[in-house]
Amino acid sequence: MEDFGHIIGHAVEHTFADTLYLIPFLFVTYLAMEWLEHKTGSKTQEAVRRAGAAGPAVGALVGVVPQCGFSAVSATLWAGRVITLGTLFAVFLSTSDEMLPIFLAEQVPLPTILKILGVKLMIGMVMGFLIDAVVRIARRDNNPLRIHELCEQDSCHCEEDCAECGENPGKVYEHFEDEACAHTHDHSHDHAFGWKIILKSALAHTVQVTAFILVITLALNLAIEGIGEDALGDFLVANESASVFLAGLVGLVPNCAASVVIAQLYLDGVLGAGAMLAGLLVGAGVGLLVLARSNRHAGQNIAIVCALYATGVFWGLLVNVFGIAF
Repeated sequence: MEDFGHIIGHAVEHTFADTLYLIPFLFVTYLAMEWLEHKTGSKTQEAVRRAGAAGPAVGALVGVVPQCGFSAVSATLWAGRVITLGTLFAVFLSTSDEMLPIFLAEQVPLPTILKILGVKLMIGMVMGFLIDAVVRIARRDNNPLRIHELCEQDSCHCEEDCAECGENPGKVYEHFEDEACAHTHDHSHDHAFGWKIILKSALAHTVQVTAFILVITLALNLAIEGIGEDALGDFLVANESASVFLAGLVGLVPNCAASVVIAQLYLDGVLGAGAMLAGLLVGAGVGLLVLARSNRHAGQNIAIVCALYATGVFWGLLVNVFGIAF
């Protein structure tokens, strides 16, 4: 009974630690998206679409930062179609989660760390640009913003009409652009009301997504605490010839334990470079959880997860074939 209580306490502690730091990332992201949605016009949407062309390069660089906050942000932004699918993949593939802290704690030589991060960065960029090129050829659309879909899904009521103005908040916000106002109230009221709607909606999104992540992360932590990280390690070393495929499966677990186990087994010499790379490429942390919560199209989410796994396995096998070592 004491052990059970310890497992629960440890899981709850890790859950709050893993989740609460995401709140600022999510809130700022939703705040920016709501502002963009209320302010956007055809010119703004076109500017966002064109800026997205360089997204994979920026995404890969941002993803290298050793925490999964940016993977959560990228999943949210892609759900609203603010960034491209290639940018999403670039962030997911370059994200290292707990790998870097483990390597630093184990005093891994700096050149080795830089090589691994550099390879992940390169793969993220290459695959990101490749995916964007394929999407443009296959779909040939302008990737319109879909932030309003997030509002409908979360029922944040940001689309409700203004009781006083009798018009949509988006139109109220258009007054910022000095367009004609058919109402007698002053411009400062429009400005305050517009930001009130934006803040309310951003807060509603953040609370709902955080609650979802909290519940799922707690369930995962309880499972991992119950099974043990050693069991994950045993799973990886059970079949050495299939270690790349197995490491990729472990990487799909949206929890920092996955990257910890993979990095530690690599340092212990149990996993080869290919298996290590496959697992760390696939491991996008809580980004996959946020994607499942924010993007309402389950088929797209499944396709992204499958493509992410296939990408990690492909590059892992390639490293093994060429005998690359870090």
